[in-house]
Amino acid sequence: MTNKSSEVRERIRQEMVADPRVVEAIVAAVHEQVPVYAALDDSRLPEVRAIAAWGLERLLQLWATDGTLGPADLRRFRGIASARAADGRPVQAVLRAYRVAGTVLTDEVAARAPRLAAADAFALARMLLVTLDTLSEEMATAYAATSEDLAGDRTRALRLLLDDLIAGRHASVGALTDRSARLGIQLPDPCCLLVAEPVAADRPDLAHETATGLLDALAGPQGEVTSLATVRGSRAVLLLPLAASARVGAVLGERSWRGCVITGEGLDRVALAHRLAADALDTAPAHAHRSGHVLTDADAQVLALLAGRPAAAPDHIARLVLGPLTDAAQRHLLEALTAYIDSGSANAAARALHLHPQSLRYRLRRVHELTGRDPRDPWHRLTLDIARTIRD
Repeated sequence: MTNKSSEVRERIRQEMVADPRVVEAIVAAVHEQVPVYAALDDSRLPEVRAIAAWGLERLLQLWATDGTLGPADLRRFRGIASARAADGRPVQAVLRAYRVAGTVLTDEVAARAPRLAAADAFALARMLLVTLDTLSEEMATAYAATSEDLAGDRTRALRLLLDDLIAGRHASVGALTDRSARLGIQLPDPCCLLVAEPVAADRPDLAHETATGLLDALAGPQGEVTSLATVRGSRAVLLLPLAASARVGAVLGERSWRGCVITGEGLDRVALAHRLAADALDTAPAHAHRSGHVLTDADAQVLALLAGRPAAAPDHIARLVLGPLTDAAQRHLLEALTAYIDSGSANAAARALHLHPQSLRYRLRRVHELTGRDPRDPWHRLTLDIARTIRD
C-alpha cells in the first residue's frame, strides 16, 4: 500500500468515525431491510447502535491498515452470536444485518471519495468479503453451540426463556416462536403471569425451593402448552395458562405466600406485566394482602395510579376494578356502592337511597359477587372508591 493510499484511507476512516450520521444510517438500513430488526422495541436499539459503531470503526481500521480480524475480534463476534441464540434472534437475520451494514459502509466511502483509486476500492471490497466470510463461519458455529447447550439442559433452557421474556430480550414474536419450536414447546398466549413472595421476608431462600412447587401445583396437566418458572431475588415468577389464575389464591395460601397475578396479556407484553406485578408487591400496603387476597391486574393498576405511574388509562382502570358495574343494567348496584362509600354505613346508605337496609346489603353482596371485591374490606373499598371516582 502506497503512502498516498494510506493517507486517503485514514482520512476517510477518521471522517466516517467522527460522523454520527454514518452509524444512524447503518441502524436505519438494518431496521428497514431486516424484518427481525424492524420488530425490535426502542429498548433494544442502543445495543444495535453500539455494535454498529464498533463494527464500523473496526472494519474501517482493517481497510486503512490492510489488516485482518484478530482473536479478540473473533471472540467478540462469537459472543454476539451466543447472545443472539439466547434471545432467539435467528442467525440468518444477524448475518444479513452485517451484509446490509457492509453495503452502507461502501456507499458512505464512495460518497466521500468519488474518485477512489482502483487499488483502494478493491482493497475495500476484499476486506469486506473476507471479513464477512470469517465472521459468518465463527458466528454460525457459536450460535449452533449455544443453541445445543440450551436445548441440552432443558430445565435451564426453559428458565432462561422466561428470564428473557421478563427482560424483554426477544426481538419479535416470530423469534420467540422459533425458539419455542426448537425447545419443542408451546407457550400460553394469552397468559397468566404470577409474581409471588414468601410472607416471611427473612427467608428469601424460600423462592428457590418453592418456585418449582408452585409450578407443579398451578400448571396442572401439561397438555398443549408449557408453563415456566424462574426466580427474581426472593420472588418466584411463573408463566401459566389463563385457567391457572383461579387456583392461585388457594395455592399461595397453603404456603403462606402473597402474590400478584396479571392475566390476559400476550407474550410480547410479559416484561410489562412483570414490572406491573413487581411494583404492586413493592407498594401494596399490608392490609391489601389480608384474608389471603392475591393482587390482580386491577390492584396493580390502582397502585400504579397512586404512585403516579399508571400503566393504563383511567377509564380502563375503572373497568378493571368495577367490571360489570359499569354496565347500564347494573347502575343500581353502582349507586348502592357509591352511597355506601359516601355515607360510611349500610343503614345510612339505605336511607339516602330510600331503600330497606336489607335491600341495600343485598346489593352490596351483588357488588362483591360481580367484582370480587367486598366493600366492607378496607383495601377493596379503597380500590372501588378510586375506580368509581376516576370513572365519574
